[in-house]
Parts: sequence; C-alpha cells; structure tokens
Amino acid sequence: MTTSPTSIVATLDGVSHRYKSTSALENISLTIPAARMVGVIGPDGVGKSTLLGLIAGVRRIQTGEVSVLGGAMSDARHRAATYARIAYMPQGLGRNLYQTLSVYENVDFFGRLYGQSRAERVTRIELLLKSTGLASFSGRPAGKLSGGMKQKLALCCALIHDPDLLILDEPTTGVDPLSRQQFWQLIERIRQHRPTMSVITATAYMSEAERFDQLIAMNAGAILAEGTPEALKSQTATETLEAAFIALLPQEDRQGHQTITLPPRMVQEGPPAIEAEGLTMRFGNFTAVDHVSFRIEAGEIFGFLGSNGCGKTTTMKILTGLLTASDGTAQLMGKPLGTDSMAIRRRVGYMSQSFSLYSELSVRRNLVLHADLFHLPKAQREPRVAELIERFDLAAVSESTPDNLPLGVRQRLQLAVAVLHAPELLILDEPTSGVDPIARDAFWALLIELSRKDGVTIFISTHFMNEAERCDRISLMHAGKVLAQGVPDDLRRQRDAATLDDAFITYLREAGAEDTAAPVSLEFAAAGGQAEHRMGWFSLARTWAFARREAMEILRDPIRLVFALFGPLILMVAMGYGITFDVENLSYAALDQDQSRESRMFLDAMASSRYFDERSPLADFTELDRRMKSGDISLAVVMPPDYGRDLLSGRTPQIGAWLDGSNTTRAETGRGYVQGVLSTHLSDLVMREGGNAVSVYPASIAPRLRYNQAFLSRHAIPPGVLMMLLIMIPAMLTALSVVREKEMGSILNLYAAPVHKIEFLLGKQLPYIGIAMVSFVSLVVLMLTLFGLGIPGSLLALVSGALLFTTAATAFGLVVSSFVGSQIAAIFATAIIVMIPTVNFSGMMYPVSTLEGGAAFIGRAFPALYFQQISAGVFNKGLDLRVLYPDHLALGGFCLLFWMAATALLKKQEA
Repeated sequence: MTTSPTSIVATLDGVSHRYKSTSALENISLTIPAARMVGVIGPDGVGKSTLLGLIAGVRRIQTGEVSVLGGAMSDARHRAATYARIAYMPQGLGRNLYQTLSVYENVDFFGRLYGQSRAERVTRIELLLKSTGLASFSGRPAGKLSGGMKQKLALCCALIHDPDLLILDEPTTGVDPLSRQQFWQLIERIRQHRPTMSVITATAYMSEAERFDQLIAMNAGAILAEGTPEALKSQTATETLEAAFIALLPQEDRQGHQTITLPPRMVQEGPPAIEAEGLTMRFGNFTAVDHVSFRIEAGEIFGFLGSNGCGKTTTMKILTGLLTASDGTAQLMGKPLGTDSMAIRRRVGYMSQSFSLYSELSVRRNLVLHADLFHLPKAQREPRVAELIERFDLAAVSESTPDNLPLGVRQRLQLAVAVLHAPELLILDEPTSGVDPIARDAFWALLIELSRKDGVTIFISTHFMNEAERCDRISLMHAGKVLAQGVPDDLRRQRDAATLDDAFITYLREAGAEDTAAPVSLEFAAAGGQAEHRMGWFSLARTWAFARREAMEILRDPIRLVFALFGPLILMVAMGYGITFDVENLSYAALDQDQSRESRMFLDAMASSRYFDERSPLADFTELDRRMKSGDISLAVVMPPDYGRDLLSGRTPQIGAWLDGSNTTRAETGRGYVQGVLSTHLSDLVMREGGNAVSVYPASIAPRLRYNQAFLSRHAIPPGVLMMLLIMIPAMLTALSVVREKEMGSILNLYAAPVHKIEFLLGKQLPYIGIAMVSFVSLVVLMLTLFGLGIPGSLLALVSGALLFTTAATAFGLVVSSFVGSQIAAIFATAIIVMIPTVNFSGMMYPVSTLEGGAAFIGRAFPALYFQQISAGVFNKGLDLRVLYPDHLALGGFCLLFWMAATALLKKQEA
C-alpha cells in the first residue's frame, strides 16, 4: 500500500547522529503519517530526543536525509518556512519557559515571536488558559507552578501559533498521574478542533503510550518495531506494552531479566525506623509540608507518592537533616532527629532525585572516595568497594566515568554509594525516573534484596504505579498533606478502583486537585486556521519581544540589578581613590650619625615638606631594618658621620636614602622628592654661607601643567576607570544573559521559532545597553560631585561616545557568549579578554604613544582605547566632537564588527 505525500508529515532516510564517540542514532529510516498521534517509546539515552530534534529542525543533520512538511530540513530556506508550522516542546519540566515571567507573560512572549497582533494574542491566550485551567493562575510566575501546570503552560506556549505539527519530548516525565491524565485529555480536546494536526510524542511511560495511534519502539539508537499498541502486543504475545517492549529488546539486553515479586517481610524487633509526628515545613508564607505524620517499621519498603510539589522531597530532606522542620517531631531508629546527628547520619543512606556523584571520577574512584568520606576502616575499604562492584554488576564499567554510562547503570552506582557504609535506612527520591523497564526491574531487585536479606528499611518516592505496588505500604500526598496510608491493594479496594493509578487519581480529586479546565472551544483554531507568518529579513517586533522579556527578567532579579547599577559605583570609588600616583605624607625616619648644624638643617627641610611624614628617629641600622619590614616607615634617611664638615670643606658627602622598593612607582617618586629637598637645602645653605645663589646651569626649566594643574591622581584616574567599568560589567552581564539560556535550555526557543539570530542578539543586548547608560550617568554624577571633576569639553561628545562604547561592549559580550557554554566560562572569558587590552593598551596606565608593535596593535584593535581618548579628552583636555569624531567612528565600526561576529558564531541549530 502506497502513502501519498500529503498523508506523510515526516520521513527519515539513513539518518545517523553521533555525540563525539557516542552513537545516538544508527541508520534510521522512518515514515511518519500525518494527522496521527505517533509515540516514540523507549528509555532515556536511546535517541528519542535526537530524533525529535532533527524533525523539529533544532538539531543539525549529520548523516542522512530528513524531510518534514513536504521539504528537506537540510534546506535552510525550507527550514525557515516551517518554523511557523511546527511547535516543539523540549524535554524537562517547563524547560522552554521563563521562570520569573508570569503565566500570561510567557504565552504573550511566544505570541510576539510569531508576529501576532495584540488583539490576536489576547484572544488566543484567553482561550488557551481557559482550556488548560490556567486562567486563574495567569499572574503567577512560572517558577512557582507545579510540574503538571508547567507542562500545561509549556503546551500553551507551543500552541499559540496554531501549528500543523506538534512535537512533545517526554512531556509528562516526573509528572503525577492526575496531571498526566489531564495533559492527555487536553491534547485530545485540541485534536478534536484540529484533526489535521500531527502529534509526535516521546515517552518513557508505557501506560500512556496505549493512547497513541502508532508507536515507534527504540533502543540503542535503532528502531525495534513500529505499529499500533495492539499490534506490538500481538507481535510479542504480551498483555502490556511494558512487557511487549521488554520482549522486543535484543536477547543480550534482557538476559537475566525476571518478574519482580515481593517476598513477605520478617518482623524485626526494636523501634520503628522512622516515626514522624506533625512534621511541618514553611518557606515564608508557603507551607510545603503540613502536619505530616507516618510510621515506618524496620525492614519495610515504604512508598511515598504524590502530586508535583506536594512536599515529598522536602519531607525526605527533613528526615536526612538537610532541612530543619518548622514544627513537629521525627525519630530515626528510636532517636529524636537532631540529637547526635552525625551518628544518626551514618545509619542513613540518601539518594537524591538528580545525579549527585562526581562525573570526573571513575565508578571505582567514586566508591573509594565515599568510603573515605564515611570513615570506613582502611582494612575494610577495598573489600567493601570490591563487594559492591560485584553485587551491583558494575565490574565491566568500574573504570568508566558516570557521564559515559546509561542512566540505569548510573542509578545503580548511586545506590551502591548510598549503601556503602551499610546503613540501616535508605531514603530514595524518585531513583528510577527515566530509567528503562529492565533497568528499573534490576534496580528494584536490588532494593528488595536489601530489604529482605539485609533488613534495610527503604523509604522511596516514585511516580510509577507498578513500583508503588511493590511496596509494603504507601502514603499518598497532596498539597503538603497525607491523604491516605496503607497497603497498595487495600487503598485500591477502598476506592473500588481497577488499578492503583485510578485509586490515586480518585484520592487526588477528593482532595481538590481536580482539573479546573473549562470545556472551551478553541475557536481560533477552528475558524481562522493557521495565520500566515513570514520571517522577512528583519523584524523590530521580534527584536522588541526578546528585549521586553529580558528587561522584565532583569527587573525581577534584584541581585543582578544591584550588581549592574551599584557595582560600578562601588568600584569607581574604590579605584578612583585606590589607584593613585600621588606620593604625599611619605612616612620616614632619620638616622643622624653627624648631629651637626648642617645635618639638622637638611632634616628640618624634609620635615617641613608636605611630601614627607616624619616618624620617631632611628637608633641604629637594626631598628631601620625592623621598622621598614613592619611597614612603619617607607623611607629611612641616613646622615653619614662628618656630613657637615665634609660639606663645608668642599667634599661630596653621601646621604643614604633607604626606600621600600616593593612599590616601585612610589619608591621612584620618593627618591625624586628626596633629591629635590636636598637641592633646595644646598641652595639655601649656599645663600646663608656665601650670600649668593650659585647657578650650575645657565638656563633652567620651569614646568607648567596644561591639564590637571593640581597634578592630582583623583582627577586623572576616574576618566580611565569610567572607561574600564563601562566595558567590563556590561560585557559580562550580556554574555551571562545568553549563556544562561543555554544552561537552562530556553535557547531552544531561538532554535525552534521563526526568528533570525540577529533579532535574538539585539533583543538580548538592548536592555543591557540601557543599564549601561544608566550606570554611565550615575558614574559621571559621582565624578562631578565626589571627585570634583568638571566637564570642560563637549557633553554631546561624551554621551554619544558612551552610547557607542556601551553598545560595542555589550556586543562583545554577545561574541563571547556565542562560543562558551557555561556561565562560569562566560565570566572568566569576558573578564580576561576585556581586562588585558583595557588596562594595559588603552592609554589608561601608559601613554598610547609609548605602545609599539603588538601592544600598539592590540590597543587599536579593541574599543577601550577610543573611548579612553574620548573620556580623557572631554574631562581633562576640554575637547569637542570636531576633534573626537574619529574615535566615535571607530567605536561604531566595532559595533558592526562584533554584531557580525556574534551572528556568525551563534548557531541556530544544536550539533
């Protein structure tokens, strides 16, 4: 049977993809029908996200051909044309959202990216929020939403432009059962109004894959099978999709797999492992845990289930001592929590929700390190590590680093570390999220062995209902409160439910967690269809969308705002007064070995000079050395014996001037001052003795200062500091703003949206130009008031130069951010690259005329030199725009150069 092109949404032919030495996809060929719900099933790390990224156009094609919506995605023109027809929702709870923006503002931002008018945005946002039940939360920041609500909001953002193809990458991983059910009901309602919309979804939950029209089962970068859920179950002669997937795996992958059963628990003597009474945890006005009480017997497997944000992780952190409860009591192994906490911690093993070991260390080294941290006796360390490597099947990967291991193996390693010190209690926070079914079963086999064989008590949270059924008892939570506790089958029967999943949903609904979404008709989809959207060459509206969003995030981040505005002021004061070449009140002491009238005259001349600060006389050279080492004096004057007699007899006595050379500039200036005092002293002495002043030279030089007549560093240094602060801090802030999006994952909005790179870059840059200009004004006011400077030159030349300079500085920050991948790297790279030419080759510390060769080239190849000439010219020389305009033109050239470099270096697709 042939398929017409119009009934196909995407095809892949011979597609392979690698990340360095790791193969994500191996020669994939696939045809995906249009207007269908297609599910890609498989655990983490099998290539699902890579496959969806290639179809969405956010990932660069390495090998093979990918065709989507009737055209090749390797063709940049077709790819740009399809951005407005595809909606891509990346993996991770709210990964494409902006946490400080409200629900409404997030959706509004996406509407602006797609060129929608204000009236159109308002209509679409209202319908989407009502349909998803988010209308009453429109003003709440995205960061304060539960996991399920974040995913609904992310879906609203994806659907704002009414796409033809919706791509969802594990949209419900880590989401509670009720929220998962509500999410898929929402998708069904949307498809009822847009039956032609194609949906491609990746998921690790086999139970929800039952609802898809067609499934693509993947493992190790290859396709295991394709077909409907019923076809896959029929093909493998199994009753569930999870069993079908296991049956489809290669024999070597499922070798040794067996069905997990829970043997009866042997009752242990002694106090309960955990006993909590009225545990409460408040964060400000928010109550995360609300009077939670439960009791866990020794050796019991106790499951903790609940909606997202219900307080499970917070409760676990209280029990491990990572948080202190606001109210309530808890006992571990019969002892109150908080008493002898270190001894109790040694009896507890904790495994966090995210991977928390050292990725740069091998499996064996991680185990050895934690053996040291837990103070295992030296004789027991190596045998214990070897035992765990064998018991947890880690021998084949013992010398590998965790980054190179599958998720299931990493979780086994974390469990091995958690039990390294043989704890009596294990606290595990969602340890199997994203792990494939076989790895989950192997993990649970280890837990059951620890419980039943070693008597270890296990307190575990999970979202998988089949895992909850393996627990002796479970506790159901919502909104910080316990809804029910008991044996899983008993809880299911109490609600007359077919499955534990259904029983849990019933409990949540009774607690008020029911979906508040109204059955709203999405009229914009049914009536108008998809609006025409063209990228064009450049859009001010899209640029403004990025700039507006960035400005809102900055205003809601007080730490960043304070650093940006007050940091330069503090540095200006510190550096304006701290960097000085003035040498006044130079502390000195005298060792007068002559005690003559002439030696006293010279020392009196030094004491009367404003450049010297006289301290108590020296007794001998030993005291001289001691006081100079301690910093009490910077100069010691030693008058030699017979100084006066030698001077009057025409001989040339040598006065000793011992200077602290640790500061060479200050020492050299001090030496000149001493020589000046000596010259004046000798002239006065000749006048007194002979009545006539003797001129050694027929002519003399009378220095006159054209600028900065007072010769004060506080007038000369601040213009240079102004230049340095206006390039350093704005460049760092701008670089961080882009790299932060890379780390958070929201950079995918650039990859998937119909926007040009220069629109994104300019939008990110504009708020920081504004901040830099506000900082410029405050710094100039500080220079005029605190430092007493004036502006004898052109104010227009200064302001226009500052605008061009801050634009160039922030554009340079964009360049740095385009090739670094972390915020730490962005800070260091920007600081190092900026500071060297700014301090050494801009004329701030050394005259530009003294620069030669490479130093001169570096200085002229960086914008700092040109604004330094503008700043010094306006503040110190009284220059105007007619003289300084070449520097302005140079700064404008740097702006264009940095924009082009940043645009060329920033990628519109992931590798």
